[in-house]
Amino acid sequence: MSDQPTVGEIQVDTTNLYREETYSDLKVASIRRLTPVHEDGSEDTERETLFIGETTLMSQRGPLPVQAPIQAQTLTEAFEKFPEAVNAAVDQLIEQAREMQRQEASRIVVPGQPGGGGPSRIIG
Repeated sequence: MSDQPTVGEIQVDTTNLYREETYSDLKVASIRRLTPVHEDGSEDTERETLFIGETTLMSQRGPLPVQAPIQAQTLTEAFEKFPEAVNAAVDQLIEQAREMQRQEASRIVVPGQPGGGGPSRIIG
């Protein structure tokens, strides 16, 4: 059985609500500002506002959406830190891809075992 709740079991966490606003230069940069709010929609000043940078990069396999949290107090600061945050997210994506390649390359092929399309079996 799955640990995921069924539709009837889903409950909204009303103690963790945010108002979302999107700011974009309509070219490369979008920043989502998530402002914490109470259940009635009033601003919750006890929690910090969150900023998330978003862009799309072109790769050999097509467009690659990139999202990155930005540590900032204001929208102006978030746009200033946008390039650094996106670069860090891209570096992390590259490292994850390299790790996946390392894992794939380290799989052991055992001759004579049934498996995908041939007489060998891959053990991961």
